Amino acid sequence: MNSQDYDFLSQFLMDSSGLALGSGKEYLLEARLTPLAQSFGLSDFEELVAELRAGRDVRLSSAVTETMTTNETSFFRDKTPFEEIKTQLVPSLLRARSDTKTIRIWCAAASTGQELYSLLMLLDDSFPELMNWKVEVVGTDIAQTMLDRCNEAVYSQFEVQRGLPMPMLVKYFEQVTDGWRVKDSLRNRIQWKQLNLLDEFGHLGTFDFILCRNVLIYFEVQHKRDVLDRMSQILRPDGYLLLGAAESIVGVTDEFSRFRDCRSAVYTPR
Repeated sequence: MNSQDYDFLSQFLMDSSGLALGSGKEYLLEARLTPLAQSFGLSDFEELVAELRAGRDVRLSSAVTETMTTNETSFFRDKTPFEEIKTQLVPSLLRARSDTKTIRIWCAAASTGQELYSLLMLLDDSFPELMNWKVEVVGTDIAQTMLDRCNEAVYSQFEVQRGLPMPMLVKYFEQVTDGWRVKDSLRNRIQWKQLNLLDEFGHLGTFDFILCRNVLIYFEVQHKRDVLDRMSQILRPDGYLLLGAAESIVGVTDEFSRFRDCRSAVYTPR
């Protein structure tokens, strides 16, 4: 891969998704995009770049962005955040919303859905009083292929073995040919929407709890600041933002303060 193609792809991914590729990722680009080129009937990686430069195929542009987006996730990934959601964050929201009995939750990069399904299972198991509340749950992702998986909600034996307690598997899943499918009673409670975080998302409304874990770590500072500042505008003043363990707002934005009662990366609007 020549330097001009690498620079072009780096800028393309930055503009289309906020992904900061950095240097030295030539092998990653070729490994992921060469099979994609073949699926579009292109002869090789170089022809894919040429087509991308020409901008004739919107489907190709979207496919390149989706292919290069990291979609690593699992059920109850990182135990501490879910423990603190159970013991601190949700109890606090229950007290604060006791008058309206309404909670709105947004998972801003849903990937294949395990994180949001984990949260709903935790809520059902630990807070039965919420059955009498209005709990609105929105999951978004940049990749339509990921949202299709979220909607289908079928996970392999390997996926359900990664962090999902056996009692929850029995209670919330049914066995199907390809693995395990989330039961409709849980699956139908989530609104799945395609959304690029670089685009406007104010139309989603206001939220009490936003999960945006292990996403902004791939963004450059200016994109992180833009996304976080706009999130602060739709998060209620006593709501919570949960980022990934390796993510920080230090030097990025002044719109949030660290919630010191938690070990996880929990933030509240200033």
